[in-house]
This record gives sequence, structure tokens and C-alpha cells, in this order.
Amino acid sequence: MKNILTYPFVLLIKGYQLFISPLLPSSCRYTPSCSHYAVQALQTHGLLKGGWLAAKRIASCNPWGGSGYDSVPPKNK
Repeated sequence: MKNILTYPFVLLIKGYQLFISPLLPSSCRYTPSCSHYAVQALQTHGLLKGGWLAAKRIASCNPWGGSGYDSVPPKNK
């Protein structure tokens, strides 16, 4: 994990995936799903940039947004 600050947010998302997501119909237009994307973005880029990437992705997951395969961009060295 990038740092300790991302851990609570990843834990919240994992809780959503485990307890809430199974109760809802599948509606994500992307692969990987928005919640999996958010976890990967947080773990790769940290809280600020990863959170920003996740928020942008979730905002675009609507009928007028994109769809298809969309991976987390690699970290610049």
C-alpha cells in the first residue's frame, strides 16, 4: 500500500464490495468496476492523486459517460 493514510479508505471500499455491492444490481459501465478501480488507484498513487482518479472515474460512470476497459494509469517515476 502507498501509505497508511490510504488504508481506511481502502477498508471502506472493501466493506462496500463485501456487504453493499452484492445487494445492488450490477451497473458499472467499466472494467474493472469503479470500486476495484478506486482501490487500485489509492494503492498505486496514494490518497490525493488516487482519490482524484477514483472520483473522476465514478463521476464518468453514467449513461452519458464512457464505458469499456479503463485501467489505472501507471505511476510516473
